[in-house]
Amino acid sequence: MRARASNLPLLLAAVWTLLILYGSLYPFAGWRDTGSALLAFLTAPWPRYFTAFDLLANLLAYLPFGFFWTAAGLRRLAPLFALLIAAFFGAALSLGIETLQNYLPSRVPSNLDLACNALGALVGALAALAWGRSWLDGGRLYRFRVQRFLPGTAGDVGLLLVALWLFTQLNPESFLFGNGQLRSLMGLPAALDFEAGRFGEFELATVAAQSLAIALIGSRLAPRRPFLWPMALILVALCIKSAALLILMQGAKGLGWATPNTMAGLALGLLLWLAAMGLAPSVRQALAALALMTATVLANLMPDNPYLADSLRVWQQGHFLNFNGLTRLASALWPFLALLWLMLSRSER
Repeated sequence: MRARASNLPLLLAAVWTLLILYGSLYPFAGWRDTGSALLAFLTAPWPRYFTAFDLLANLLAYLPFGFFWTAAGLRRLAPLFALLIAAFFGAALSLGIETLQNYLPSRVPSNLDLACNALGALVGALAALAWGRSWLDGGRLYRFRVQRFLPGTAGDVGLLLVALWLFTQLNPESFLFGNGQLRSLMGLPAALDFEAGRFGEFELATVAAQSLAIALIGSRLAPRRPFLWPMALILVALCIKSAALLILMQGAKGLGWATPNTMAGLALGLLLWLAAMGLAPSVRQALAALALMTATVLANLMPDNPYLADSLRVWQQGHFLNFNGLTRLASALWPFLALLWLMLSRSER
């Protein structure tokens, strides 16, 4: 029997499109008119300087775009039409973004980028014809998700939030689980001066609160495995954080997140989570919301850490400018999105 159709392909397609838009136009500053023809880049000669990394990054950025939109279109359109629409939409989106980059001093519109983006969308669309329906729309992946996780739209959105939380661990500018910090996003100074003892207390409390929140959210999403999945989720997050620091910091400070205060906060958060599992589901959901709000307030009150700023001096952003903008935005907004999900999704009886 075929599994019930899912909104997951459409949700993934919409989220990925928003990520491309934000990452391609970040940092949204210094808009100006150069006076040059907007589409002059289309007939420009072959770029003098480019790298294989640039080409691959542009292709891979649009590959999921083509895959998700084609998978979403297969529910209502013939396969060929779904492919053509997704590929055309990908090329049109890239053309619009490259044209807008004429007005950004930190961006250079490129016909080579446009070609790679369009090719990535086409390759993703072709892949979706082969695997999109079997993976996402009632297929194996969706059956796996229905059998083990919260069903319905609430479950789909919750899983997207968890994936976004894992993505935030790629941000090297934040301490472990330090999401919700809006100061850097808004250009605001720290409310408190740095003092090692006080900073350690803030760090411990913030990590404990967010560990408690994400573990409770994981239990809510996986009612059949309420202890296994949250532990696996946190373990994966720690591995991602370590890998990100190793790669982005050029092999240095891979375990820089593992300070005594973060380890104590992580242990405290997990102990509180285990104790909270004996409470009613509705109480656990309210506790997760309270822990999220607490962690967010603490993250914004925490003083700036000069040692973290000094460590980031070895980080050469370069090609990671788009990526850094995405991780910073996701890290800042994630607690508010998760809080909204907790408020709108009903707890199980």
